[in-house]
Amino acid sequence: MNVIPSMRHVRGFDVARPLSIGVLVLMMLPLVFLPLSSIFIFGTSKGLASFWAALTAPEAVFALKLSMVTSFWATLFNVFFGLFAAYVLSKYNFWGRNALIVTISLPTAIPTAVAGFALLLLWGPYGILGRFLAPHGIQTMFTAGAIILANIFVTFPLAFGVIKPVFDTMSRSLEEASATIGATRVQTFWHVTLPSLRGAIVSGALLTFARAVGEFGSTILVSGNLAGRTQTAPLYIFAKFNEGQIEAANAIAIVLALFSFLIFSVLFFARDWLDVD
Repeated sequence: MNVIPSMRHVRGFDVARPLSIGVLVLMMLPLVFLPLSSIFIFGTSKGLASFWAALTAPEAVFALKLSMVTSFWATLFNVFFGLFAAYVLSKYNFWGRNALIVTISLPTAIPTAVAGFALLLLWGPYGILGRFLAPHGIQTMFTAGAIILANIFVTFPLAFGVIKPVFDTMSRSLEEASATIGATRVQTFWHVTLPSLRGAIVSGALLTFARAVGEFGSTILVSGNLAGRTQTAPLYIFAKFNEGQIEAANAIAIVLALFSFLIFSVLFFARDWLDVD
């Protein structure tokens, strides 16, 4: 007798469903939807020809290329590091293991301006290591290499954070079976372990690349923000906005927004391909 009334909200019309969805959309409207929409509305308000002219300006093209190249190298390093660190920290227990995990994860909590300042104190002309390189004509800061270092530091834990949970939950039975038939540790890792990590590696790489492309706080300190030399896409937006060239800043902002949307669309819609049983 008491079961039927308690099931009515499930079988009948659920008022909470449309109400919850409506509240969610209303909350996201001023926080996400409208800010993103304003970029596209303003960017195309003077026509596509004006937008294209701003996008294809030499300084804009250089800034986009520099962001892509430096982000690529930072992503490549951090994926290899994340894979190696996840393997070691998942496979072995040793004194200081938890401290290493916390240290690797620390850059996610450190303000990016602090990260850039720390790199300056280390690699700058008067830094701890930079002072020994400067007499030999080796300049690390205010170059494209400095941007790569900053991107590596800021995105350090992203690939590691995606790959390690997969290592932790991975069944060891296949590795043990591979060892019983005479496979070496390298062969087992290459042919058994690595294919199981395909999804985690791709996801970690995409997240790292997207984060590196949009990095601002650390790069503005270590790069010098020199137009046509060390000015990345986010720094280009900042510089053009300060100069009052809103259309130029908006054109690059649209590209970065679309790029981020593309990456997260791949992560969402290709999740079935990325997941490996």
